[in-house]
Amino acid sequence: MSERQTPGVRRLATTLVVVPALNEESAIAGVLKELAAACPDADVLVIDDGSSDGTAAQATALGVPVVRLPFNLGVGGAMRAGYRHALRHGYTAVVQVDADGQHDAAYIPRLVAELATADLVIGARFAGEGEYSAGRGPRRWAMSLLAGVLSRLAGTRLTDTTSGFRAAGPRAIQLFAEHYPAEYLGDTVESTVIAVRSGYRVRQVPVAMRPRASGRASQSSLRATIYLFRAVVALGLALVRRWTPGSPAV
Repeated sequence: MSERQTPGVRRLATTLVVVPALNEESAIAGVLKELAAACPDADVLVIDDGSSDGTAAQATALGVPVVRLPFNLGVGGAMRAGYRHALRHGYTAVVQVDADGQHDAAYIPRLVAELATADLVIGARFAGEGEYSAGRGPRRWAMSLLAGVLSRLAGTRLTDTTSGFRAAGPRAIQLFAEHYPAEYLGDTVESTVIAVRSGYRVRQVPVAMRPRASGRASQSSLRATIYLFRAVVALGLALVRRWTPGSPAV
């Protein structure tokens, strides 16, 4: 992977906003401009996850550092690169923000503030803010099952365990730099299981989600239902998988 940074600039921020991006040329500029306005004291890093369009060029034109992955690793692989960067450079908070414009940057200070009493904070769509709906039937059942199991594990109410809008504190950064899963749904369900099984505190903050800034969602209603049933399988694998923490990756 290659990384572009502005030479001679000393980093003062303690929060790093990581934006994993795959072919989001039409949306990324708007997301980055919003981040600059809402979080002027945070650093932003784009992880170009093997894009074939001008995603990286759009970010570079705005002066935002870009890590270019040689091929598509998925959100989990992209975020692991982001956590390793954060650990290497001494950040104390990492916030994951999607490149499609669905995550409202105005909530980021609230997510980071919650890290004062937690190690991992999830921006929850189904916690009373906004009008985002989980749908009906199998989709809702699967999401309710995931929320119920992870709430019990975490010892706190978690309503949106598949949300990618989340913040990690120092202990979680160190853990995820080494163990952030790159497999299917690893960036949401399994990463939460790993944090809980490591004894870390997981909390949620109510957020409102927006429609995509451009393009369209990658999944139809049928595919979304299949996705969420597969999420249940991913949860089962995460619960039985054994892993042994070693030295943090740097």
